[in-house]
Amino acid sequence: MSGSYDVIFAAKGPESKSHWKTIMSSTISDPSAPRIYNLFPLLTGPFPRWAPHLQRARQMEFNWLFVNPIQLSGFSRSLYSIKDYYAIDPRFIDLAAGSAEDQLRRTISYARELGLRVMMDLVINHTAFDSALLTEHPSWYKRGIDGKPIHPGARDGNREVIWGDLLEIDNTRNHDGLWQYWIALAEHYANLGVEGFRCDAAYKVPPELWRVLIQSVKVHHPGVTFFAESLGCPIEDTVRLAQSGFDFIFNSSKWWDLNGFWLIEQYELMRGTTRSISFPESHDTARLCAELDGNLDGLKQRYLFSALFSAGVMMPMGFEYAFRKPLHVVHTKPEDWEKTGIDLSPYIARVNAIKKAYPVFQEESATNILPCNNPNVLLMWKASVKDKGEALLILNKDLKQHQEFYADHFRQYVQAGAPLRDVSPEHALEYIHEPFHYALRPGQGIVLVTTRN
Repeated sequence: MSGSYDVIFAAKGPESKSHWKTIMSSTISDPSAPRIYNLFPLLTGPFPRWAPHLQRARQMEFNWLFVNPIQLSGFSRSLYSIKDYYAIDPRFIDLAAGSAEDQLRRTISYARELGLRVMMDLVINHTAFDSALLTEHPSWYKRGIDGKPIHPGARDGNREVIWGDLLEIDNTRNHDGLWQYWIALAEHYANLGVEGFRCDAAYKVPPELWRVLIQSVKVHHPGVTFFAESLGCPIEDTVRLAQSGFDFIFNSSKWWDLNGFWLIEQYELMRGTTRSISFPESHDTARLCAELDGNLDGLKQRYLFSALFSAGVMMPMGFEYAFRKPLHVVHTKPEDWEKTGIDLSPYIARVNAIKKAYPVFQEESATNILPCNNPNVLLMWKASVKDKGEALLILNKDLKQHQEFYADHFRQYVQAGAPLRDVSPEHALEYIHEPFHYALRPGQGIVLVTTRN
C-alpha cells in the first residue's frame, strides 16, 4: 500500500477523490441526528488505508465516523491503555506519508469532504500503568491503603475483573492542574478537526468534571459534540450523567428482547434530559451475526430497530458484511478482515436514508409499545414533539417464520388524520389497504409514516 493519499484516491477509479467530492458536496453539512459508523483502527491499519472505508460509510448514509483510541498505547498494547495522549500509535502511521499529525489532519479533512464528522474516544478515567504521567503527576492517581496506585476493574457476572495494565485516575478533585490537562487534551484534538468525543466509562468520572470540561471546550469549539458511554451503570447514574452537559448518551436497546417494558421506561426517564444512541452491536460485545448463527434477517431486524428507536444510531465496522469475529482492543489486526460474500450495505443505506428523511426518527420522540393481536409482532408508535410527524413500526420478532399482522384500521394507533405511507427499506407497499392483513417475512419490519393535521 502506497503512503500517498493521492495514489490511494486515484486507484479507486470511479470512486476517486474528485468523484466523491462531487457526489458528496451536498452532504458536507448534514444537520440531522448522528448516524455513526465505528471505524475500528486495528482492523484498518495506518491512516492512508482508511479512504475506502470512509467512502463506504458515506455510501451507507452515515454522517459521523467514530474512531477508537489512536494514541500511543502502553505495555499491553490495548487501545484503551493509553501511555501518551499526545502521540499517535505507530500501528496507525505510514512512515512514507509524512508526520503522524499531518496524516491525522488529512484523514479528518477527507472525512469532512465526504460529509463525515469525526468523533474519537476521550479516555480520562485511567491511563496505562507505564504512562509518564505517573511520574510527572503522582497525585493524579487513586491509591490504596498501602499507598500504591489502584488498578481499575469491573464486574463480569459474579466475578470481579481487574485490569492490571491500567491505573485509575482520581478525578474527584481538581488537584495539580488535572482538570485543565483534560480540557487541554480535548481542545488539542478539536484543533486538529475532531468534532465529537465519545467519553469512555463516563459514569466513572465525576459529573462536576464533565460539566467543567464540556463547557470549557465549547467556549472555543461550540460545535463539538459530547457522547457519554455509560453502559453497565445504574439508571440513576445514567440520569446524572445526562444532566452533566452531554449532547448524547448511549442507551441499552441492544439488550432488549423486544418484549419487556424496561427499555421504554428507561427511555422515558432519559428523553426529557438528553438524546440517546442505539446500536445493534459494539466493539465491546460479541458480533450479532455470531450470536444469531448467521441469520441475516436478524441482522436487518436489529439494525432497523436500532436506527429508528432513538435519536442516534451507531454501527461498528464489519456489521455490513456480517462479520463474526469480535473486535479485540489488543489482538485485532487488518488480516482479520473477513471475506463473507455478504453485503448488507444497500439495506443499511436505505434504513439510514429513512432516518435522515423523517424528524420523528431523529429525536427522542414520544414512544410506546402498542397491544398487538400477535405476540410475535412488535407494534411501536412514535410521535415527534418538534413537528407533526408520526410513525408506526411493525416488526416481526420471529427470525425463522412468517407472522401474521392484522388491523381493522390504523386510526386506532395514530393521532394523525392524514393517510399513512409505507417507507420501509424492503417490500414497501404502494397502498395501505384497510382492513390491513399482512404476513410479515422473518424479521421483516414495516415502517409507516404520517403527519398530524
